[in-house]
Amino acid sequence: MPSVLDSPGSLTWFKSSYSGANTTECLEASHLPRATAVRDSKVPDGPMLTFGQASWAGFLTAVRHKQLDG
Repeated sequence: MPSVLDSPGSLTWFKSSYSGANTTECLEASHLPRATAVRDSKVPDGPMLTFGQASWAGFLTAVRHKQLDG
């Protein structure tokens, strides 16, 4: 289960290469030693969620295999 953190601190954030330059619905991610943090790109000083390595890898696999499409 993800945890909510109060501050993004001084992490290095990136967007997916699939994110368009003009889109308003983007998540940013930052790799941590044992997790990945994500945040809303429109609220960079807002909260972020962290996901453990296995959870993040499972999420990316599901996205790549289009298992989350409704």
